[in-house]
Amino acid sequence: MIRRLSLDLIGLPPTQEEISSFVADGAESAYENLVDRLLGSKHFGERWAWHWLDIARYADTNGFQGDPTRKMWPWRDWVVRAFNDHMPYDQFTVEQLAGDLLPNATEDQILATAFNRNHMYNGEGGRIPEETRVENVFDRTETMGTVWLGLTLNCCRCHDHKFDDITQKEYYQFFDFFNQTTEGGMGRNGRVPPVLDLSGPIKQAEVADIKALLDQAADELHQFEQKKFPRESGPASQSKAAEWLNGHEVYALSLYPTRRESYLQGLLINRFKEKDPVYADLLTSMRKATINYNKGTADNLQVMVMDHLEVPRATYVLNKGIYNNRLDTVRPGIPEALPRLGTTEIRTRLDLARWLVDPGHPLTARVTVNRFWQEIFGQGLVKTVEDFGVQGAKPSHPALLDWLAADFIEHGWDVKRLLKLMVMSQTYRQSSMITNDHLELDPDNVLLARAPRQRMPSWMIRDQALMLSGLLVDSLGGPSVRPYQPEGIWAEATFGKKKYVQDHGEDLYRKSLYVFWRRIVSPTMFFDNATRQTCTVTPSKTNTPLHALTTLNDITFVEAARVWAQRLLSELPEASHCIAHAFIQATGRAPQAQEAEILEARYHNLMQHYTKHTEAAEDLIATGEYPLESAIAIAPLAAMTNVCNMILNLDEAITKQ
Repeated sequence: MIRRLSLDLIGLPPTQEEISSFVADGAESAYENLVDRLLGSKHFGERWAWHWLDIARYADTNGFQGDPTRKMWPWRDWVVRAFNDHMPYDQFTVEQLAGDLLPNATEDQILATAFNRNHMYNGEGGRIPEETRVENVFDRTETMGTVWLGLTLNCCRCHDHKFDDITQKEYYQFFDFFNQTTEGGMGRNGRVPPVLDLSGPIKQAEVADIKALLDQAADELHQFEQKKFPRESGPASQSKAAEWLNGHEVYALSLYPTRRESYLQGLLINRFKEKDPVYADLLTSMRKATINYNKGTADNLQVMVMDHLEVPRATYVLNKGIYNNRLDTVRPGIPEALPRLGTTEIRTRLDLARWLVDPGHPLTARVTVNRFWQEIFGQGLVKTVEDFGVQGAKPSHPALLDWLAADFIEHGWDVKRLLKLMVMSQTYRQSSMITNDHLELDPDNVLLARAPRQRMPSWMIRDQALMLSGLLVDSLGGPSVRPYQPEGIWAEATFGKKKYVQDHGEDLYRKSLYVFWRRIVSPTMFFDNATRQTCTVTPSKTNTPLHALTTLNDITFVEAARVWAQRLLSELPEASHCIAHAFIQATGRAPQAQEAEILEARYHNLMQHYTKHTEAAEDLIATGEYPLESAIAIAPLAAMTNVCNMILNLDEAITKQ
């Protein structure tokens, strides 16, 4: 019970001391005290941040060809703090969707809006900026629809929804809320404006100096273009003097100089270097200032966030979802099928966010508690967690779903209270033992006659191995780390342009939450995980022996087994004691006589093997960078390493039951 609860609430197994203390505690409040202790753990925020990072499509790179690195990890740390600090879910929602629009918004509230910029970003050569910008807005709109409404809004990009009561026009009314930011669809790095600079004061002062030179060059160029391309109003592209230029050049002139990426600047330079050398020189100066700015700010901690245009951008219904095939203009709004909830006009992202968490909203609380239920019980009360529409599954327990949603709202959108409510229930505290009657009457456990029994997610299996070995570094936050990974994975996927540079020391043993996530090549040790390319609310769950290729052979697991064996052999007098102790730590119970006999026999067979094959033993115990304990003989250490690796891979060790 304590193992199940620990894995569910903090993502780590209990220590042997914690197990013994809980089992020996005869007080009626023992279980509730345990729940409260786990909810108060610093690991609580990390465990639930992983759940949110999959939803938010968080990664450390942009994706697509080239896949440049971005620095979004301060937002990841914001999520951990929000869960640990007991932030109400309605505030959690408002700050991430529209924190920049709050009155006197704080740096933290602006940082929260990085949620909306976690999407992939296509900066490939020849890419049309407006197409990229529109696709980014699509992603924000549809992510909001999945996460808070449980609706498949993406169906409406091209036509009215075939099943749900949402029209194409209403989709683009939602689209407008996320269309009013200065992001321009240009840029190939991981800090496409608008950005929040979280560097220190000295770094920010240096950037301010470089920015002043950039602004000066832009102002001189803008003043020149005012005369060269005369017009009554609007950008230079609207001047008759620009009619002879090609489409890309006209597009470049439609943008203020600071918003033209290097590619567009180069087009204009090539066009005018002979026709107008003075103009070409100004364009060249602007390009140099842009390059200097990009180089000078490359190392700064700049996080992509949201802002709001002073002059609203027109939003159109896009025929078949094609970025430049515009139909009617639309104003921001919500579908007729959903209630307005009050008299205030819903015109901005902040209005939208507040509408979503209005106590009278029929979907947000239900969709949210259903997702938390899925995390705890294996599947949602509505099985189609992403789809509460007509094509979605009907709730298995509709009254329970309604009650949980109402209770969640009435108690201040308190996530920890919601989870406590679930894990304190008798339903949660049942045995996961499956009887023949259960299998016949309810094979999928829809009626909740037993507790779920399922393999832990791969990130949790890795963290457990590190913890059992004593290697786990449990510090909170900071830049993403790069632990062991097979050679050549990044290079093969990026035409040799990206090469994995492994970290060393404590960074090898940080929690899985902090592992660097390259979007086109997910970390190799995580199987069945979301790709983080789009919003994912339903985790993949497969059951294949191929997973053991990772859990038996990956350096992290072999090294963890070796360090664990090293510690056991140095602390306990007999091999049998080491094996029993390891079994208890991994499963939460003592091995049965037959189990102990099998493991001890395996240990002795391995001892004979490694005594004869010293080189094989040396190769095994050399795995990983953690120092070897020279006082322990090679053969016993190699044999115990193998046994510990077996224990890490026991069905019971990798399963929450």
